[in-house]
Amino acid sequence: MTGREGSARRSESGQMTVELAVLVPMVIVVGLTVFNLMQFIEACAVFDHVALDAVISQGVSPSGEQVESVAIAQVCSCIEDALGSDRCTVNVEARDVSAALHDAQGLVFPVSPLLTDFVCTLKFRPWPSSFVIAGVAYESPIALTHTRSFVVDRFRPGVVT
Repeated sequence: MTGREGSARRSESGQMTVELAVLVPMVIVVGLTVFNLMQFIEACAVFDHVALDAVISQGVSPSGEQVESVAIAQVCSCIEDALGSDRCTVNVEARDVSAALHDAQGLVFPVSPLLTDFVCTLKFRPWPSSFVIAGVAYESPIALTHTRSFVVDRFRPGVVT
């Protein structure tokens, strides 16, 4: 081995270490992004299925007092129980559809006077929210949201429009 070949090998000997030091933080960030995305997709799939069932079973005819606030609370708790994650929060709102039509179009006689629009919103907080590894920063949004809306008739259980 001549002097020129030895000096060339010594200058390249740390190249793999430097490449690995640059690559590992990016691989970790991509891995966490994919992990959180998969968790969000799973939560959305469960949410879509359970929200419809909860609105049909609890929103239309809640157990106990037959008022909108009780229906909203029962739909929300049913969805949260099915999700079973502390990173997910659920918000449920209900609006009277016939009143909204009356306000927008003047005097309207609805086919069904008690159509109710339940708007269910899922908020997912990724983990971890932020960190820095070797100069590569990872910051997730505060919360990812997913919303579903279902219109039901309060006097005809099981009817979704």
